[in-house]
Amino acid sequence: MTQEELKLSVSALFPAVTYDETGEFLTAMIAPADFRKAMKTLRNNPDLSFDYLFCLTCIDWKTHFMMVYHMLSKVHRHTLVVKVKLDNVTAPVTDTVSDIWKTAIMLEREVYDLFGVKFNHHPDLRRLLLDENWEGYPLRKNYVDENMIEI
Repeated sequence: MTQEELKLSVSALFPAVTYDETGEFLTAMIAPADFRKAMKTLRNNPDLSFDYLFCLTCIDWKTHFMMVYHMLSKVHRHTLVVKVKLDNVTAPVTDTVSDIWKTAIMLEREVYDLFGVKFNHHPDLRRLLLDENWEGYPLRKNYVDENMIEI
């Protein structure tokens, strides 16, 4: 499936989706309210079959967080990136996709550990890389550590 065909298929299922086509992958911007349903549909729809979540990360834009999900269909050999904007920068929360893709269990723990994004209904949400007593989230733009060097 070409990127244009993929865009048409996703748009038919979710008319409110917008796209960013400036990168290597087709990128769909999904509203937080539609996120959970969209991710389940992208995984379970036989024409799309996004059966592998190979990357999940977060971007701190100071005014909001952007969750970024890279998915691949091993069946159809197409790729899609889904982005979801989280407006609450002090206590960002979104739903887990760990019940849809098992790879998300560790990826969401990493995002929680480094950015402080909470994932509703995650089966084991706790720090992954840092000590449990660590204060703050080191990949946030507002994070300050006494050992940091200011440029």
